Amino acid sequence: MKIRNPKSENRKVYKIRLKKGDQVVVRSGKFKGQTGEIETMHPQDNKVTVKGINVVKKAVKQDKQNPRGGIIEITKPLWASKVAIFEPTRKKPSKIGYKFDKDGHKTRVYKLSGKEIK
Repeated sequence: MKIRNPKSENRKVYKIRLKKGDQVVVRSGKFKGQTGEIETMHPQDNKVTVKGINVVKKAVKQDKQNPRGGIIEITKPLWASKVAIFEPTRKKPSKIGYKFDKDGHKTRVYKLSGKEIK
């Protein structure tokens, strides 16, 4: 009998409309209302890591990377559904939509105002 490992199987890759470098607002949870920039994307986990939000302290043993060991701060990922892109003109969180320009290129737009995301 073969034992299946769920982590080694092909996992679903979620479609996240946010991109690295986007300014986002946390919409729910412990960090509600805080803004930050996306550092990394985790499409297989449907999560994003936001700079300065959800920072936890972790005890680390001594090794070559951390010769002193001790307590370090790590930024943990948040669920992608808990964050929304920050629209600078209205200063509110917005959803992301897509439009095609005259050349046929797909561009991201704010759903609230219809302006293009740069």
